[in-house]
Amino acid sequence: MKKVFALILALAMVLTAASFSLAEELPTITIMFHGSNVTDDTAVLEAVNDYIADKVGAKLEVVWGTWGDFDDKATNALLSGDSGIDMVFTCSWSADEYNTYAKNGYFVKLDDLIAEYGADLTAAIPESLMQAATIEGAEGMGVYAVNGFKDTATQNTWDVNVTLLNELGYTLDDFRAMSFYDFGEMFQKAKELKGDSFYPFLVEPMVLERMVTGSIIVTGDSGSTNLLSLYLNQEDVSADGPEGNVLLNKFATEEYRRFVDKMHEYYEAGYVDPSLAVAETSNDTRTNAQNTGDYLIGTQSYAYGYEYSPAVLDRGIEVAFVPCTEPYVDTTAAQGAMMAISTASEHPVESFKFLALLNSDPTLMTLMNYGVEGVHYNLNADGLVEFTDERANYSPWTNGMGNVTILPDTAAEGAGFREAFKAYYASAKAIPCAGFAFDNTEVANEMAALGTVAAQYALALDAGALDPETTLPDFLAALDDAGMQTYLDAANAQLEAFMAAK
Repeated sequence: MKKVFALILALAMVLTAASFSLAEELPTITIMFHGSNVTDDTAVLEAVNDYIADKVGAKLEVVWGTWGDFDDKATNALLSGDSGIDMVFTCSWSADEYNTYAKNGYFVKLDDLIAEYGADLTAAIPESLMQAATIEGAEGMGVYAVNGFKDTATQNTWDVNVTLLNELGYTLDDFRAMSFYDFGEMFQKAKELKGDSFYPFLVEPMVLERMVTGSIIVTGDSGSTNLLSLYLNQEDVSADGPEGNVLLNKFATEEYRRFVDKMHEYYEAGYVDPSLAVAETSNDTRTNAQNTGDYLIGTQSYAYGYEYSPAVLDRGIEVAFVPCTEPYVDTTAAQGAMMAISTASEHPVESFKFLALLNSDPTLMTLMNYGVEGVHYNLNADGLVEFTDERANYSPWTNGMGNVTILPDTAAEGAGFREAFKAYYASAKAIPCAGFAFDNTEVANEMAALGTVAAQYALALDAGALDPETTLPDFLAALDDAGMQTYLDAANAQLEAFMAAK
């Protein structure tokens, strides 16, 4: 009997050792996210790796890119062929812009992986999103990233500190009756109340320009500094805009000149923090002031339900988001948050299995977004998520991660939020040129040269730090010298052909 027991014990030890050895031998796959605020992911990754071991056959590590550092980190990893980064956020507006980087061979074509391992993914993600991800890449027409099911329409809004607005003697109705060009008196009152070190106008300068002028991001345009404008019909986004379906040099329009003239006036009056005009400090300055409620009016690229996120609820003020336009569907939004597998990855199969699981499995998506139940959140009696104080240490950008529709509703959102979310985006109108993406291959040299010029001027002009009277003519001349007309002609020829084929 002792011998039998000894044999059983020895066998158990061998099996345990084999199991341990197998776990240790699992490859590690690394994903790089955008827009995150994560200082401690230890408990989350322990739970995630336990959950995905047999489903994915790999262990996960995460690089939590922030709004300030993601672009540099992502492009450096891709351009250098860093095999330590397997998966990376991409989209129509990031520095590692989806269409360009797929064409240039940095992203794995996923069609075969989808066919073999993607049944759950294709059941969870609308066909329209798969279509939006289908482009002409380095390996031909196909899907080069998993398209997140999130806010699939664009809507820019004013971010209003209602608490301070009311303290200044204004109501939200008063604010809604104002335009950007009417804000001066309100800003002056805020400065008088709060002091010279207070900057009431907290802007993401390039978003602000689109909000005020009614222009859109053109997919395929220079990602770091958009060069092209196409103007919306702000009364009905599905109708042709004032210029028709024509792409313009953003910086040479009357709309742009009027905007930067007013911004310079606001800047000179002390209403705009000077650090917003500097690329290295702009995003962090805006995020920090938002988090502390240290502003009066801000800008926000809005997603349905953003007002219920910790990023807003933790500000300690009443916040309202006032739309500039109705939500609209364009290529930028349809390709607004995606995850691609780097062609330098040594584990493309495991990486795809993880992305497919992340976008189809509510347990994994909840772990990655909300953290560990009992640590970062609890479920109340109604089954709604209530965050704990630990959420402050683990706040990823939910809409940048994937399929948000499979997350549970939070107590702040209320029951039924996910269904309302889907309905909101289902009602959004498509702009006339929705689906258009500029293939900049033939003018890549011009785009690079133009981007270099724009980087010297655009952010500072949009923030009001430069005097348009003296600097805008020099900017426009430098753009002309860098090939702006050639760039415009190529873009408009493609847009004309696209519209004719619709």
